[in-house]
Amino acid sequence: MSKEDLILIHAPSVYDFRQESIFYGPVSDLVPSTPVFEMYPFGFTTMANQLHKAGYRVRIVNLASMMLNVRHLDVERFLSRLDSSVFGIDLHWLPHAHGSLAIAEILRRLHPQSKILFGGFSSSYYHEELIRYPQVDLVLRGDSTEMPLVYLMDALDKGNDLSKIPNLTWKDDKGVHVNDLTYIPDSLDHLDIDYGWIVRSVIRHRDLEGAKPFKDWDRYPLTAAFTVRGCSNGCVVCGGSCGAMRRVLGRTRPAFRSPEKVAEDIDNIEHYINAPIFVVGDIRQHGRDYAERFFKECRRLDIDSHIVLELFTPAPTSYFQEANRTFSKYSIQFSPDSHDEKVRHALGRRFDNEGMESTITAALQNECQRFDMFFMIGLPEQTRESALGSAEYTHKLYRQNGNDERLVVYTSPLAPFLDPGSIAFENPEKFGYRLFAHTLEEHRARLSFPNWKDVLSYETVWMTRDEIAETSYDAADRLSDVRVEVGLMTKEERRVRAERSHEARNLLREVDAAMTLPERERKEQLEQLKRRGEELMESTICQKRELEWMRPASYAPSPGWL
Repeated sequence: MSKEDLILIHAPSVYDFRQESIFYGPVSDLVPSTPVFEMYPFGFTTMANQLHKAGYRVRIVNLASMMLNVRHLDVERFLSRLDSSVFGIDLHWLPHAHGSLAIAEILRRLHPQSKILFGGFSSSYYHEELIRYPQVDLVLRGDSTEMPLVYLMDALDKGNDLSKIPNLTWKDDKGVHVNDLTYIPDSLDHLDIDYGWIVRSVIRHRDLEGAKPFKDWDRYPLTAAFTVRGCSNGCVVCGGSCGAMRRVLGRTRPAFRSPEKVAEDIDNIEHYINAPIFVVGDIRQHGRDYAERFFKECRRLDIDSHIVLELFTPAPTSYFQEANRTFSKYSIQFSPDSHDEKVRHALGRRFDNEGMESTITAALQNECQRFDMFFMIGLPEQTRESALGSAEYTHKLYRQNGNDERLVVYTSPLAPFLDPGSIAFENPEKFGYRLFAHTLEEHRARLSFPNWKDVLSYETVWMTRDEIAETSYDAADRLSDVRVEVGLMTKEERRVRAERSHEARNLLREVDAAMTLPERERKEQLEQLKRRGEELMESTICQKRELEWMRPASYAPSPGWL
C-alpha cells in the first residue's frame, strides 16, 4: 500500500459500536447518516483538494461507513496496513468524541512514528483538553483550516518550527503550545472544490467504500454546495450561531463564497453526479443582491439538478418565483424548531407564525417539489404540551394548503448534546437548562451509555430527560395520526409506524430495568436486547427515506472525467 502524506479518517460515534449494547433512539432520524454519525464533514473535501493542489498525497477514509457496510471488517488490521506521515481525525461534531479518541489511540499504537492531528468545531472548543490526551499531537482550530493545514504539512515535511503555524495547538517535550488564532478568512472564494479529485482518488485506491460520505451514499448520492462559514443569527442552542463562532473560532462575521462561485460548484457537481444538491446556508443571509446573483448565474449555467434551498426565516413570494424561474426542480428546508411563538422567540428566532404560514403557501404555489419543516423537542420554554401541540398546528398547515403531500413535517429531540459554545451551553441556567456534561471527557463517557435518553447531556426545567424521550415518541405518533387524517398516510403505514414506536418505548424501559441488575446479569440482559435495538437503529420515530428528495439517483460522469 502506497505511503500518503496525510490520511483523513472519519471515526464512528462510538468505538466499537458493533460490540457495544447501545440503544440509540431517534438521535439521527432527521439526517442522512445513521446513529453512528458516519457522514464526514465537508471540510475533508476542501482540505484534501488544497493539499492535493500543493503537491501532497492525501486520502479520505470513512472508517465509520466501512464498519457499517463491512460488518466483519477487522479495524485494527485495516488501520495497520495504512501508511501515512500524518493521520487527521475530525472531531467536528461532539457525538464523535468517543470514536475519534479511540481510533486515535489505536493509530498511536500501530503507527508510533506518525503524527496524529485533530480538527473541527468541537476540537477547536476543547483544544486545550484534547491536546493533553497522549494519542493527540496536533489540533488545528478554526472553521477554515485548509491553508493552515498546508502550512503545517510544509513545516512537518521540512522539520521547521511549528510555533509560526496559525491556529495550531501542539505539544512537544517542553509542553503544550497554543499558537494565535489568526487565520480567519473573510471570503471562501479561495477554496478549490474539485469533485473530480474525489472520483480519481476512489479509482487510485480502489476504495469506494472508504470514500463514501455516508453509508447509503452509493444508493442516494446527496451532495452539497456551501455558501458560507459562520452565521449572522443568534439561535441560543446552536453551536454554529454568530455568538458561538465569535467565542470559539474568532469569527466576528460570516465568510461567504460568492454566488457565482457557488453556482460554479453546482455546475461542477453536475459533471460527475446526477443527484440532489443541498445549498447550505440561506442565500438571503448576505442580502437580497446575493440571492439575485445566485439565481442569475444558475440560469446562465443552465443548472438542471434538483436544488434544495435552506431557509432561516420566512421568505416572500418573489423568492419562490425566482427559484421556480431558475430551477426545473427545487425543494425547501426550513427549521422553525417550534410552532409555539413563545418557544421560538426564547430560542432567538424572531418571526411569527403568520410569516411562516405564508412562506409555505408561497413555495407550494410556485412549484416547490418538497417543503420539509422540522420541529425540535428539548427547547427553552418548551413544555410537553407545547411540544405535542406541533401536531395540531401541522393539521392547520395542511388545511391551509389543501392537504398538499409536498409539505412534510418532522419532529425529533435535540440530541444527543447541547452544543458546546452555544449561548445556552455557556449560560445554561439563564435558558432553563441543567447540564450533565461540561468537559470533553464527560461527553466522551456519556456516548457509551446503553440508553439514548441517558446519553442526553441536558434536561430543562420544563422537561426531564425521561419526559423528553417520552414526548419525542408521543409527538411523532401524533404527527403520524395527522398524516392519516389528511390522507397522506395509509392506515397500514400508520400501523407499522405505531409498532416501531411501541417497540422503541418498550426497549427504553427494558434497558432501564436491565441497568438495575448486578453487573453480570446486566451484561447478559443487554446482550439479549442488542438485536432488537439494532433493528430500531434507523428511522425510530420518522421514516428516514422520506428525507430523500429524489429516488433513484445515479452517477453521471462526463466523457473526460479521468
